[in-house]
Amino acid sequence: MAEESLLLSHTEDLSDSPNKPSSLLSEISNASTRPFVLAFTVGSCGALSFGCIVGYTAPTQSSIMKDLKLSIADASSIIIFFLLRFISFSFFGSILTVGLIVGALICGKLADLVGRVYTIWITNILVLIGWLAIAFAKDVWLLDLGRLLQGISVGISSYLGPIYISELAPRNLRGAASSLMQLFVGVGISVFYALGTVVAWRNLAILGSIPSLLVLPLLFFVPESPRWLAKAGREKEVEGVLLSLRGAKSDVSDEAAAILEYTKHVEQQDVDSRGFFKLFQRKYALPLTIGVVLISVPQLGGLNGYTFYTDTIFTSTGVSSNVGFILTSIVQMFGGIVGVLLVDISGRRSLLLVSQAGMFLGCLATAISFFLQACLLIYLLYKPKNNCWEKGTPILALISVMVYFGSYGLGMGPIPWIIASEIYPVDVKGAAGTVCNLTTSISSWLVTYSFNFLLQWSSTGTFMMFATVMGLGFVFTAKLVPETKGKSLEEIQSVFTDSPPEDSTIF
Repeated sequence: MAEESLLLSHTEDLSDSPNKPSSLLSEISNASTRPFVLAFTVGSCGALSFGCIVGYTAPTQSSIMKDLKLSIADASSIIIFFLLRFISFSFFGSILTVGLIVGALICGKLADLVGRVYTIWITNILVLIGWLAIAFAKDVWLLDLGRLLQGISVGISSYLGPIYISELAPRNLRGAASSLMQLFVGVGISVFYALGTVVAWRNLAILGSIPSLLVLPLLFFVPESPRWLAKAGREKEVEGVLLSLRGAKSDVSDEAAAILEYTKHVEQQDVDSRGFFKLFQRKYALPLTIGVVLISVPQLGGLNGYTFYTDTIFTSTGVSSNVGFILTSIVQMFGGIVGVLLVDISGRRSLLLVSQAGMFLGCLATAISFFLQACLLIYLLYKPKNNCWEKGTPILALISVMVYFGSYGLGMGPIPWIIASEIYPVDVKGAAGTVCNLTTSISSWLVTYSFNFLLQWSSTGTFMMFATVMGLGFVFTAKLVPETKGKSLEEIQSVFTDSPPEDSTIF
């Protein structure tokens, strides 16, 4: 357990420092250079755009279906009506995840080949085209094309964004910076949930293009990742970029030397093992498993079902959609803010456990609310209305959705991507990003496309399945996920990959 002692002693050194508050303020002050602020703004706008894309579907579902005739009101065939209704809108909702799969397949190679900044250019251009296609769609195919392009962009940027910020930020602020950036995903979802109740769906699509329009001019001024520069053989630029990020008066020689030394160390190992399949060596098995599972758990735990079809959940349980969207938005924002404040204090692992427990309880409560709703319908067939029962079921459904989204914002939203951006060495980071993104995109697509059909099968059973996944995720995190706060990327990665198998644990 030598690695555990090393990492724990490093954390204790940080926590026992008498000047910890002033050191934190100093770190924030040093990080507030113009290049880092611009890079953080770019990452935050990208996350905001991501949130707008994800949050767009739920509040606009009814109006899009009505305007583009995605459902056929044929009273002579109720079965056909429901099938066409759900197939049509399920395809629009799930085609985003088809794009995610495409983006996942190319994200790693693209980011490694052209760099982080040029890849951000590509993603924002795709987003703009996608929003314009949706805003001016007269036929379903253009609507779906816009959603597909947005999915490709999200598939690339969902992993690229956390990597870019984690590679620029100082170690003691990496978690907070990444979490704060990821908080804007929740901001985007919340804002579109609220705006979708009062803004027409075409106008909402126009508003969704604003973050990308803000990003494009800033991309002329943001720095490239110093770790990517080292990997690309541009060693002379590494120290200059670090100086611009940390401030001209900062001593970055040790940080630059550590980046260059570790990059060369990684390149010297397994010289004969090149390409994508290098990731599947035994020494990368644990970090690959951690990344894939953590990022996939919220998807298999019903995230896109809740997000894309919140209106369906509220309507089915008798909740006012407008009230539900607004309250859910507020709670998710609050959870995200608390997560930002705690991620570098309590650590990643503890927040993940609390978040997963909350999402489990949210799924369980949603299942119970659907069960009670079914019991209420049976009860009303034989007895007069029971006002307490009739009012209590929608309240439970609303609380369950709020608990789910609040818990997600607290930890499971940002932290899996933060950990995934921290644990992989630079030589396999692109390949790892592709695998993690591909796995979560396929999981997301399966849940998104099947959600309405699962609800028709059993609403209670659907959310019990999601609760089971979150419970298993809790056990996985408790047993296998390490704490990474307060450590440099090179320290984290060397513990995972440089130790022999029998000494590889850091828990």
